[in-house]
Amino acid sequence: MADEMQRIALARRPSGDPVPDDFELKTETAAEPTPGEVLVEVTHFSLDPYMRGRMDDAKSYAEPVPIGGTMTAQGVGRVIKSNADGFSEGDMVTGMTGWASHAVMTAEGATRIPEGVPPTAVLGVLGMPGFTGWYGLNDLGRPKSGETLVVAAATGPVGSMVGQLAKAHGLRTVAIAGGAEKCKMAEELYGFDAAIDHRAHDDASSLRKALAEAAPDGIDIYFENVGGKVLEAVIPLMNTFGRIPVCGMVAWYGGVEDASDRLPMLWRSVLVKRMAVTGFIIADHWDRFGDFQKDVAPRVMNDEIAWREDIAEGLENAPQTFIEMLKGGNTGKQIMKVI
Repeated sequence: MADEMQRIALARRPSGDPVPDDFELKTETAAEPTPGEVLVEVTHFSLDPYMRGRMDDAKSYAEPVPIGGTMTAQGVGRVIKSNADGFSEGDMVTGMTGWASHAVMTAEGATRIPEGVPPTAVLGVLGMPGFTGWYGLNDLGRPKSGETLVVAAATGPVGSMVGQLAKAHGLRTVAIAGGAEKCKMAEELYGFDAAIDHRAHDDASSLRKALAEAAPDGIDIYFENVGGKVLEAVIPLMNTFGRIPVCGMVAWYGGVEDASDRLPMLWRSVLVKRMAVTGFIIADHWDRFGDFQKDVAPRVMNDEIAWREDIAEGLENAPQTFIEMLKGGNTGKQIMKVI
């Protein structure tokens, strides 16, 4: 008997920030795995800011989700039918499942989750978000003991990884987060030396003054994943030969304001201070994933790296949870529990 499945499809292209009507819950018959494939019953999947970009029909580093197509996501689940060598029913695996209750994966696209590893950890601290922070800091930030690092969205899965690794390298770490609760978490859970609530500052000038107090020796590394007024506040405080790894611009995902009047300030600073500003897409660097896991997995299992998850339940609630996440409604790695 064929399995029934549900999925969240893209109903229309958003105009600005996504709204519930941009999504549609569909009920269908699950596909049967062909030779070399497995059918997975999804237990959890990840919600990440990059998914907002996939909703637009615009040229980017990845193809957009087509209208009627399943929203993209990495997920974890249990193999319920196997037509692939090396996989058996009951195996816990991870791969690109989409926002769905079931997914067919190729043997190459499915990775078995090792015994003892919490399945949801591969969606966050030991998965793409953690890897993004590790690679961006180590390979592009090139941290040195005694330097100062600033990271925005500091309590998210990327920012919290960056902060903790930088602290282990001997850097002064400054968090930027939204709200007093997140600032407290940044200091108490993730060990940042200082935390600044960007919501307490109406403009870049006010935020810059607070940053200058928290980073009296200037900023050597700014890990950029937000953009907006935070970037504008940081640039004048960057030190000569500063590094800015850029992995996201969540403040502008719903539409970019005209910032042409601020471009001269940005590019003059890049030139005069000889800064290295490097954009990166983590999918280009999977050759480093094994090194990341060797370095970070033991630290996670030994409780040397703190991590937190926000788990929302119900596939049908994924759109609203995603919308709230883009507005900063989560405090940890946002994950959807399907079953």
